[in-house]
Amino acid sequence: MRHFVEELDQLSNMLLEMCSFVESAVQRSISAVTEKDLYAAEEVLSNEARINQIEIEIDDFAISLLALHQPMAADLRLIVAALKINTDLERMGDLAESIAHRAKSLMEAPMIKPMVDIPHIAGLVQSMVRKSLDAFVQRDAELARSVLASDTAVDNLRSASYHELISFMEHEPASIRQAVDLIAVVRNLERIADHSTNIAEDVLFMVKGIDVRHHAEGRYGLDEGHESD
Repeated sequence: MRHFVEELDQLSNMLLEMCSFVESAVQRSISAVTEKDLYAAEEVLSNEARINQIEIEIDDFAISLLALHQPMAADLRLIVAALKINTDLERMGDLAESIAHRAKSLMEAPMIKPMVDIPHIAGLVQSMVRKSLDAFVQRDAELARSVLASDTAVDNLRSASYHELISFMEHEPASIRQAVDLIAVVRNLERIADHSTNIAEDVLFMVKGIDVRHHAEGRYGLDEGHESD
């Protein structure tokens, strides 16, 4: 039993390493866009292979724990959540890589008009990423719920940015390429927010044993009396 507990700790530590790489990738990809930081973009691209490798290592280790120990209750929820969070983290790394590529493309042309709401969206998304990962580390259900509450704001900003950039392209056809790159950046940021929301939902499942996927915001505060141990 003690050996199994140590293995669960090892699984958590592996996931923390993945969290660190991915959070850094997201931050650097945003800096690459907003500050035209080529070094940050190259760092994101060079670390992508390591993120992919860690994903495989975590999957293999978690599956072996399921097969060897047949865990139940909270231990089972931890391993299942780790597998799902691992997938979301890897996808976030892919999206950061995509943003880094778009950042390099944007560096090759003059900056267009203001960057719409990208700095604001990026700030919200970075906050969601940080809170979702902190919620996992701290096993904090309330922090996880706060991530879920931020998702609508990101969606609204994305829609507003789309409309503004499309209008800009209609009036400045010479800058269509840059505008398309910015639309892609906004879309990828919104998808990173979605994955942060997934992680927050998995934290709630892991900590409280409740499933809030596809539920309206009003359901996120489920009665504690209906949560499993």
